[in-house]
Amino acid sequence: MSAGKNLQQSIPSEVNEIAAPLQEVIDQALHDAVNRCGASSAEADASLTQGSSLTVRLGEIETIEHNRDKSLSLTVYFDKKSGSASTSDMSAEAIRNTVDAACSIARFTAEDDCGGLADADQMAQQLPDLDLWHPWNPDTDTARELALECEQVARGAGSAISNSEGATVSSHEGVGIYANTHGFSGTRYGTRHSLSCSVIASDGQAMERDYWYTVARDRSALQTAAEVGRIAGQRTLDRLGSRKITTCQTPVIYEAQVASSLLTHLISAISGGALYRKSSFLLDHKGKKIFPDHINISEQPYLPKALGSAAFDNEGVATRQRSIIKDGILMDYVLSSYSARKLGVQTTGNAGGVHNLMIEHGNSDLPALMKQMGTGLLVTELIGFGINNVTGDYSRGAAGFWVENGEIQYPVSEITVAGNLLDIFQSFVEVGNDLDNRGNTITGSILVEKMTVAGE
Repeated sequence: MSAGKNLQQSIPSEVNEIAAPLQEVIDQALHDAVNRCGASSAEADASLTQGSSLTVRLGEIETIEHNRDKSLSLTVYFDKKSGSASTSDMSAEAIRNTVDAACSIARFTAEDDCGGLADADQMAQQLPDLDLWHPWNPDTDTARELALECEQVARGAGSAISNSEGATVSSHEGVGIYANTHGFSGTRYGTRHSLSCSVIASDGQAMERDYWYTVARDRSALQTAAEVGRIAGQRTLDRLGSRKITTCQTPVIYEAQVASSLLTHLISAISGGALYRKSSFLLDHKGKKIFPDHINISEQPYLPKALGSAAFDNEGVATRQRSIIKDGILMDYVLSSYSARKLGVQTTGNAGGVHNLMIEHGNSDLPALMKQMGTGLLVTELIGFGINNVTGDYSRGAAGFWVENGEIQYPVSEITVAGNLLDIFQSFVEVGNDLDNRGNTITGSILVEKMTVAGE
């Protein structure tokens, strides 16, 4: 059987050319699963990705990589039993073998009342153009010149820059189709380009490293090579002369690029898997206040060119703009159809995760947040992962800067920031307007009223 026609999408012609053979693969797999093997339902995902990456180090090319990957994954359902298989070979014989493998596995699995396709009435009906396709594909000479310029600027930031971990230019693009036997078939596609640099500085007694990077769907939205190099070099120099500090309770600012980790911990705690396993410190907290009144966090899946934008999730369910935290109150969970059934509720369109998590910000930039803090710690790097999702206990290695009277005094390292995540969430004072949009979580720097900082 055919998965059905693609929903109306404004798809670039180049994407259509790539998607057409993928659709044929999908149709064959689903038809075979149902008509030949007798599956009651099935879903399949076929994709093709390609890209390149070039790294220079100390003025010379270190690596050049090109990749082109294709895959087909299939899940079949025999009433309450399911089986899955995948392949990178899309020949007719390989597709047939993949279907046979999935069906064979299904016959030996236990029944699961919560399994199966997402409900048909949850499938996406409108697939807007999110402006995600901006191919670049720089040739080797172009990528080399950009990486060399970036590293050269970083190494020239100061005489203390003693070594380099390299500068990398990468460009990737991908097209995929998800379809199921409800008749849903949707094409997803996107590009992603980046430029990064990391260097090392020495003051004769110790060495420090830092980095910077830029990433975007559209190459024209990237920071310049010179800007990335300048920031990487300056951040590295700023870390020289780092000290330890005495263990204390103090206000803490998470710089924007590490502040996103706090929101990631929130999503982990309100995700379906943790909830139905009863392994979350936010179990049964829906409708309860877990942040101050002024904190609002939303999911924004339709932002043009954003890295997390998507019209449908991994099950074909329509994504939607929604409040997750409103006036400090937890409004909703993050659920796939499976976890939703486990909890006796409806999917939130989050099979595969959230899409552009955004926290509402205030009017203060990072310097203004430091002025507001007065004395405390600015965290610019987190190390390790010491999070207990059941209790919310939080402890991570960190580095950054000690701030007094709203001004940076000196860099600090070999410290640990600790607390309980629920207490930390309830201690959010303000979110800065220095938004970091280089990922799926978009936030500015976050000022936390008080945390334990373990040092000497």
